Amino acid sequence: MIKVQLSHLQSVLNAELIGMDTEIAAVSTDTRTIDNNTLFIALIGERFDGHDFCQNAIENGAKALLVSKPLAVDIPQLVVADTHQALGQLGAWLKAKMTAEHGLKTLALTGSCGKTTVKEMAAAILATKGQVLATAGNFNNDIGVPLTLLRLTATDDYAVIELGANHLGEIAYTTALVKPDVALINNLAAAHLEGFGSLDGVAKAKGEIFEGLAAQGQAVINLDSNQLATWQPLLAQHTVSHFSTTQQNADYFAADIKVNAQGLACFTMQTPMGAIDISLTLAGTHNVSNALAAAALTMALGATLAEVKQGLEHVVNVKGRLAITMLPSGLRLIDDTYNASVASVKAAIDVLHSLSGKRYFILGDMAELGEESGSLHREVGEYARDKQFDGVMTFGRASAVVSELNNGLHFSDKTALIDELKQQLHQQFSQSNTPQVTVLAKGARSSRMEDVIIALQEDK
Repeated sequence: MIKVQLSHLQSVLNAELIGMDTEIAAVSTDTRTIDNNTLFIALIGERFDGHDFCQNAIENGAKALLVSKPLAVDIPQLVVADTHQALGQLGAWLKAKMTAEHGLKTLALTGSCGKTTVKEMAAAILATKGQVLATAGNFNNDIGVPLTLLRLTATDDYAVIELGANHLGEIAYTTALVKPDVALINNLAAAHLEGFGSLDGVAKAKGEIFEGLAAQGQAVINLDSNQLATWQPLLAQHTVSHFSTTQQNADYFAADIKVNAQGLACFTMQTPMGAIDISLTLAGTHNVSNALAAAALTMALGATLAEVKQGLEHVVNVKGRLAITMLPSGLRLIDDTYNASVASVKAAIDVLHSLSGKRYFILGDMAELGEESGSLHREVGEYARDKQFDGVMTFGRASAVVSELNNGLHFSDKTALIDELKQQLHQQFSQSNTPQVTVLAKGARSSRMEDVIIALQEDK
């Protein structure tokens, strides 16, 4: 964030200033991330009230407060009607200021799967051209997006903003804050169905990113995705680029896709600026599509073929997202535990299937699937059955059908699952001095399947 006087923010927010004017250089909604120049924003949620933590914020060094009611404290306060709305206003203000004064260019992207990977790929490409601010972690909702925008500084040339949602209207709100130059819907799949009701609801929610795109803004569309007809009316006024791994007439197309023994893809990327060979550092053929999306986004802002190649070939694995590590024992782990949808589970299964040796598929429940949960878990189980893995173990409730379809083992106790997995792995390694064994762990955030990865890493 830039340094700014509290009185200026008072004007931006039409707030009441109580106390002396002062300078702040950061904002926070978390008392654990405060330094001496921080404005603490007291958000109110269903189960918490940030006003209850203002004293903690002060003790941790907060310089001022943003509140919805005056408090009896000794530091300056900005008082507004709604602190959540004020947070959004501040994010939009700083983003607009950096755009107007420093020429900031902004990408925004959403989709059911691959958002974070495309974000990392696009950021890596743009980093070859200038300084990039990208969404950190899961800061992609109506709180995380404005907090991300408030990290902007005058030295940032590009912003790459990920937009997520679990209800209608959320992406419309965050897109209005971001006002991107280029926007992408990466794909559409059965995810967060509890919040959207159906795949049509998901399509409508994702389409909000185009509703908020300025008239001169550019849109990027995946021709391999369903529900394209839903978004076409939103694109009439925009320049549109397409990408595809199946349709050669797309603006961005992948030809000659090959996968090596490590599960990494190489291909020829065809673009409006010519063709170039790409060797990805991330596992899975699904990342070919993600790479095309990142290329389309960044080339809309002037990235060259050489910059696209350099960026894509130096992307680093993100923890919990198909991150492959080899342990000293020779055991290969695939950590895809950050979250799970049907499409992402199938993609992970494909990666595991592409590898040689013994293969174990460990799955926790997929969440937020509503009434479709049973049928979608069955779909995943049938997909895995065709791959004939050496071991399938599941944890939770809904995932039991996956084990049943694969002659696997189901557990309601994660510790018991880990103990059984360790025993089977020890048996594999006792039978061979140089076994090839891979374990894939996958599940919804609520399943916390990273516990499996951690246990195997700690197992001697």
